[in-house]
Amino acid sequence: MNAIRSRPAPADHTVWPGLLHRPYPAVMGVLNVTPDSFSDGGRFFLPERALAQAHRMIAEGADIIDIGAESTRPYGAKPVSTEQELERLRPILSDVVSLGVPVSIDSMKAGVAAWALDAGAAIVNDVWGLQRDPGMASLVAARQSPVVVMHNRDRVDADIDIMQDIIAYFGRSLDIADRAGVSRGNIVLDPGIGFGKTPAQSMTALARLHELSIFGLPLLVGASRKRFISSVVPSEPQQRLGGSIAAHLVAAQGGARIVRTHDVAETVQALRVAAAIRGRL
Repeated sequence: MNAIRSRPAPADHTVWPGLLHRPYPAVMGVLNVTPDSFSDGGRFFLPERALAQAHRMIAEGADIIDIGAESTRPYGAKPVSTEQELERLRPILSDVVSLGVPVSIDSMKAGVAAWALDAGAAIVNDVWGLQRDPGMASLVAARQSPVVVMHNRDRVDADIDIMQDIIAYFGRSLDIADRAGVSRGNIVLDPGIGFGKTPAQSMTALARLHELSIFGLPLLVGASRKRFISSVVPSEPQQRLGGSIAAHLVAAQGGARIVRTHDVAETVQALRVAAAIRGRL
């Protein structure tokens, strides 16, 4: 609970200025250059396909492109070395950066994140919330890089109060960030939908997202095509567009300022229409 008592975030965040103050959330498009991601593994492994997908997502309204070269799916993902991750990123990252939209590097390794920042990436997206690689916090502090701090767990425990766990985890992450000198204005929090959680816990995290407002930091939610959708309506990942949009609309209502999605055009449309309707209230 230390983070609740720690210093408040500045009023105007330095993360993606302008995007966090619109009537609808910013949209982060997912670009997996992996052979084994849960939803689209292998589709964009080739550099030319990855670049075409980045172009497509930007044309559809993506505000940020999140590029990852190691699958972090909860079941069956194979760990890769730093060099393997870099081999997948080298042929594509600079080309995606050149498209002019902020690029986020989705990696839990400080060495990969450092290389990506050198190559023009603007944001670090750490699925272990500064708690796995001991060099990550000092890296983002030294580079003054925006960072997404995500909640994660090594194992699922259906008996815990998941929101208490998320709040305690963020407290630890923010203590690490404070000690390293990471600016609070550079931090976005992500409850990690589908990571270390049962489907029911993922839905609880979405329903109770507003509780994370105690930290005074922007929230990112990535519910796209996640397994909890299939627990309500049995479906394969590519069949979960409706559930993904429903989850992201709930997240926006709960305070999310960024949503991470595979389906950019449909998500942008849903968020903007919902915001327009709310504006008539």
